[in-house]
Amino acid sequence: MDIKNFKYDEVGLNRFFGPLEASIMECLWQKNELSIKAVQQCLEKDKPLNFNTVMTVMNRLVEKGVLEKRSEGRLSLFHPVQSKEEFLEEQSKKLTENLLDEFGGAVISHMLDAMEDADPSLIEKLERKIQSLKKGKL
Repeated sequence: MDIKNFKYDEVGLNRFFGPLEASIMECLWQKNELSIKAVQQCLEKDKPLNFNTVMTVMNRLVEKGVLEKRSEGRLSLFHPVQSKEEFLEEQSKKLTENLLDEFGGAVISHMLDAMEDADPSLIEKLERKIQSLKKGKL
């Protein structure tokens, strides 16, 4: 699935979604499958929301390919297409690929500069990956 508008100045899921979309996805990732009413109740812990607003946003998330909808009698149930971890993995991979395609070596250089403050285990993982890539090219 392609998230069209990555927002650099936001944090967390708000980089990929609007605030209400992100909250809806969090509810669904926690519970896996919910009705619109159940999502509305989940969200109302923070502030009251209109049922039709929640329904509209959830249906738009279906159109974007992030949620799937199924009917159980007259009830519509929604569930995420991917787990949160799968979603973040896919989106971060696409973002990295897009940055590399557009900016090439500069992106690698900036990523390496950012590694100065990285967890040592992350640096070790990067070193193993680089060694693996070198072996594959020989």
